[in-house]
Amino acid sequence: MSIRSKIFCSIFLLALAACQKQTESQQVATNSASVATTRAQTASASTSAVSASQIATQQKKRIWVQYPDPNTPLSPEASLGKQLFFDATLSASGKMSCATCHEPDHAYAPSNNLAVQLGGSDMQQPGTRAVPSLRYLAFTPKFTRHFYRPSSEGVEDEGPTGGFTHDGAVDSLALQAAIPILAANEMANLTAGGFTERLRQSPSAAAFIKLFGADMLQRPEQALERAGAALEAFQMEDYSFHPYTSKYDAAVSGETQLSDAEMRGFIVFNDVHKGNCAKCHTNQIGPGGRPAQFTDFEFEAIGAPRNAEIPANKNPAYFDLGICGPARKDLIKETNYCGMFKTPTLRNVATRQVFLHNGVFKSLDDVIHFYAERDSKPEKWFPKSHGKTELYNDLPKKYRENVDHITAPFNRKKTDGPVMTEAEMQDLLAFLKTLDDGYRKVGH
Repeated sequence: MSIRSKIFCSIFLLALAACQKQTESQQVATNSASVATTRAQTASASTSAVSASQIATQQKKRIWVQYPDPNTPLSPEASLGKQLFFDATLSASGKMSCATCHEPDHAYAPSNNLAVQLGGSDMQQPGTRAVPSLRYLAFTPKFTRHFYRPSSEGVEDEGPTGGFTHDGAVDSLALQAAIPILAANEMANLTAGGFTERLRQSPSAAAFIKLFGADMLQRPEQALERAGAALEAFQMEDYSFHPYTSKYDAAVSGETQLSDAEMRGFIVFNDVHKGNCAKCHTNQIGPGGRPAQFTDFEFEAIGAPRNAEIPANKNPAYFDLGICGPARKDLIKETNYCGMFKTPTLRNVATRQVFLHNGVFKSLDDVIHFYAERDSKPEKWFPKSHGKTELYNDLPKKYRENVDHITAPFNRKKTDGPVMTEAEMQDLLAFLKTLDDGYRKVGH
């Protein structure tokens, strides 16, 4: 093993041992139970008293990673789900399928730089949030208001955790699939009956009837549920939704080594006084050797700037409050959650063209600089109102106190200056690019 690989092993073990978030005890969504969920095995050995070669040996013995088999055939339900995923005739316009916004060649995310996508019966109706990637969602736990993590003092309340979509509104990929199918500004079926009628006349009808029976099409609500379940099976089973073919995975597996800049960026990523990215985007091996997910599935209010490119934002009274509405209805009164959105995985983050829930940033470099400078250079990121910088202007003033000021890098004062140097930010960018799939060969 090269010196560079040994150093990476050392850093990797230290990062695992120091990681502040534990996702192993989170309840995994029922549909992922068939994936490895055995007890977590993580490294806790001190690296200060052992040589680099001993660390490498420990990594082989204790940090084991189970990657999915790309040759696993799809079940009949998942095969139907694949057909439904690409079937544009299931939309009111006849032009929109799931793949329209979740493009396989772009990590199941949009390939354009629009803040929100267009849909509806005329394909001209704008959305209100940036479309997320559908990769690496299989281990998303069900939503809970309070996730309790073991700590040295008992347990710590990490707050809202889990669920699908930016606000965690639904607890399964099957339920998530129904949202765009029915939404007026997406596939625009509006009702289960409308969807079932289009399904009956679609190229997917024969496969659906073969699997569920012709009488199922006479029960719209159940037909929609079955279609959602098939779409969920496709996303759970198909290798392309969880390939783990990044350079980072190759480095963890000992197949390659990070460059000097990438290694420095990895250190910044884990440094609790610098990027502190690993606090929310955990790079910890999970239960059963599950590869790092780079998210803790929790929620944060980071105070992103308002995006004028979203048509809904032209109304000064409109605010997307995340967990507490307007898309999500059940937690509207829990105003301490207003402004919180779910932490996404950072896998394939460098392939995106818009960032954050409102797509306000067009480059990953801008996102990094915003995180580093939000509080030390607020005038760079927020507009002025009556001669003063209007901080966190995508939230009503009464909810701006919900914005995180405790967790680094958001615990700075204006006089402190940016939390990272320009060189450190560029190194961090270099590391984040190692999380893009496509480096390792399929089948590894």
